[in-house]
Formats: sequence, structure tokens, C-alpha cells
Amino acid sequence: MQSPGRKVAVVGMGGAFPTCKGVDEFGDKLFSNQSLVREWPLALQYKKQMRSSVSGFITEDEMDLEAVLAPIADAYPETYIDKLGRIPDINLATADMGSIWGMLGALESIKMAGWTAQETESEQTGVVVGSGGAGNVILRVAWQYFFVNGSKSRAAGSHTVDRTMFYRDAANISCLLKTKGVCEAIGSACATGLGNIGYAYRLIKYGMQDRVIAGGLESTSLETFIGFDGMMILSKGFSPEESSRPFDTQRNGFVCSFGAGIVALEEYEMAKARGAKILGVIEEYFNNSDGDGDMFYPSFGGQLRMWNGLLADKGIKPDVVKMHGTSTPVGDSVELLSVVHTLGETGYHLSAPKSQFGHMLGGAGSVEFIAALLMLERQTVSPCLNSTTLSPELENFQKAGSWSGPKKPLAEYRHLVPQQAVQKEINRIACLNYGFGGTNSALMLARDIT
Repeated sequence: MQSPGRKVAVVGMGGAFPTCKGVDEFGDKLFSNQSLVREWPLALQYKKQMRSSVSGFITEDEMDLEAVLAPIADAYPETYIDKLGRIPDINLATADMGSIWGMLGALESIKMAGWTAQETESEQTGVVVGSGGAGNVILRVAWQYFFVNGSKSRAAGSHTVDRTMFYRDAANISCLLKTKGVCEAIGSACATGLGNIGYAYRLIKYGMQDRVIAGGLESTSLETFIGFDGMMILSKGFSPEESSRPFDTQRNGFVCSFGAGIVALEEYEMAKARGAKILGVIEEYFNNSDGDGDMFYPSFGGQLRMWNGLLADKGIKPDVVKMHGTSTPVGDSVELLSVVHTLGETGYHLSAPKSQFGHMLGGAGSVEFIAALLMLERQTVSPCLNSTTLSPELENFQKAGSWSGPKKPLAEYRHLVPQQAVQKEINRIACLNYGFGGTNSALMLARDIT
């Protein structure tokens, strides 16, 4: 039965973050203006074949995991060992690295939420978690056995399918937790993380579930990195910590990074009744498509329609806009101008978490959602690192006769883009993410002030 009056609370969070041992350290580094981007030794091995070699990557050892390497494919794992005993071996056997991050994030989220085993295993508890790509690292081993060595298919083992299927992250989390509700994975390119959280919000808001583990992730994979490097859209020519530079005139591409963001959502009144700590309240979620037939170019009109759907004449305005902000030349400009066109030129700040840890692809939206939760908790806006100089000239598309947006250059909005963390009262944050294929997602997150 649909119940549009239901509210949705965020009661737990966890995941995997470059150079960080958990959410607290992640928050400490965000608000002390640190970069989590570094030179990637694995990429450096192929420096002559690639343009970029910086990433917000995560190693097995940093997650207290040990890779059991395949004997035939150098540095590629057949399975993993959890050195802290958090995940049973039977669940590790069906998981790639990203799925393990997802399971760990789910465990952390449930612990923070305080859900009992009975609540977790209920028919009213679902899982909605997705990733941007395939289980590339696992597929490499199967490829080597079959195509290079000429072995029979069974030589690759019996878990290639379950460790590489698109649904693998949600499936592994559900099997670990023994949930009995909805279990799905939604893929929408770089909007995947926020899209899964938005869908989970709708499941609870309309009475289909009471609790959902939701989020997105992208596992460390050189194959993924190579794909974007081949498109010539990765940042190059800067030191690692200066490579991700949203809105800056010298931006020349994004930093390909990896991570996981998992949150526990619960119907608000249920969470309140049992005394749960409310990390934030999701007020609205809206997503749409550009509809212009372009796979890659951002659409000003599509983003305006997204904003209209999110705000829907409710008379609300965010104190912070958590931007997608990838550091791509046109994408950043269109996004900033669509925000200004919608919200005006004052009264809010722009935050660009990718400036600190790069673009986590399928994990971007959910890790950045956790960054937004931390902004609410600490009443601090995370910075736009490296946004040193905004263009004093109009963008080429602003000069076209068909342009109907703001007529000022980006430099006129310098005051909205802080290069250092800013403490201020934050009651509401708009979270934005976009993806290939013209998909747009927007979520309004509010502080619980009741």
C-alpha cells in the first residue's frame, strides 16, 4: 500500500575510502582539506602506455584483506582472506573485492543503526546496491585460464559468474545478512551510487520496505582505469593532490578512483520510536534523462528539469549543493550554471568532494552522500580543492544564440566555491550526480531538527 506521508531517515553508514580506516578518518581528512589522491604504483608500471597514473585507489592490505593469488595470472586473486574475521569464508568465495567492501560497509551501517538480527532478516528489510562495472579483476583469471592457457572452462573455478554478475554486490550483501525483502542492483553509470539510495528511499516512502541497505561502489581495477584513460578524459600533468580540480580553468579531466559508500535507511517514525540516532532525513529524490540523444555531452535543459523535479515548488533551498564536479571542461561549467540559474547567486555554498578523492564512478554518488551526511554532522562544508582560478571569460556555449542560462562567466561565482572547509549552519544539502547516457539524479538531504 502506498504511503506518501512516510519519511525516510538515514541511521547508519560505512564503506571503503582511499587512505582511510573508516568513516571517522574519512571525515577528519575531508574537513582538514586533505587530498586522498596519490600516485598509483600499478598504473606506473604501464606509464608509457597511459596518460594518467594518479588515483584514489584502495589496496587489499588497507582493508585488512589478503589476496590468494591465481598461479597463472600475476597479481590477480582467486579469492580473499579476511584477516579480521569479519566475513565468513563461504561469503568471501562468491565475492570480488568490491562486494567485500559492500559487505563490510553493510555490517558497519547495521551496527551504527542498531538493527537487531530479527529486524535485519525481516521481509521488510531490503538491499539495493550497485556498481558501475563488471568484476574485471575476476574475469582476468578466467580469461587467462581459458584463452591463453587453453584450459577447460572448469579450470577457472565455479564462482566466475557469481563474482562478476552485475547484481553481485547486492546478492553478496543479502546472503551475508540473510535479508528477506527486496534485493536489487540499479546501474546508472556515475549516478549509480545516488540512484540506488534514491530508489531505496522510494521503497520506504511508499511503504514497500521499512528498512533498506543501499549504496554503490567501484572496486579497484586497472582495467576500468585503462578504459577511461583510452577515452583521454583523465587528468594529467599535475601532482597527485592537485590533479582533481573542479571548476578550475586548468582542469583537463577527472581522477579515476575507487571506493564504496553504504548506508542504512529506515522509516523515520520507526527509527525515532526505538531511539536511533538520525544522521539525516531524505526529503526528496528525483531523476530524469536529458532526452537529447547525446551519450556524453551534459544538458543544461536536462539539469534544469532535474532541479524542477527536486524542488517542485516546495519553497525550500539548500544551504550546500554537493556537486558532481568531475573536473571535465564542459561538465563543470554546465553544472555550475544550472545551479546558479536555479538557486541564484547567494545564500549557499558549492562542495566538490571529487576534488579530494577523485571520481569513484559507481561509488561516487553514495560516497559523496556520506560526505554530505558528515557535513550535516560537523556543520562544515567540504572544500573544492584546486579550484584556484575560475574562468573570467564566457564559455563558448554561453555565446550561442540559443543559450538561455546565466550570462556571466564562472569567475563571477567565485564566492560560492570555497577552496577550504567552511563552518556554517547547514540544515539542508542538495546532492547531485550525473552519468553517461544523459542520466541525472538529485537528492535533498536534511538535518533532523524535530
